Amino acid sequence: MAIRTQIYLTEEQRRRLDEIGRREHRSLAALIREAVDTFVSEIAPDPEAALEDTFGSMPELEVPERAEWSARG
Repeated sequence: MAIRTQIYLTEEQRRRLDEIGRREHRSLAALIREAVDTFVSEIAPDPEAALEDTFGSMPELEVPERAEWSARG
């Protein structure tokens, strides 16, 4: 499912996207979705930052001993 989103482009951005769209027979929306997909895939999650951001967030959490992990299988 797609979610309608409005963005503002510069005249130059729009002109270049229109040229690419005509050349490749693709819609403006398809080009922008591809650009967004490329952008977000290049920014990988930072595991160290995630640990730092969540450390201590569940102080009451009880984790079973390692030996119990395989016993539950």
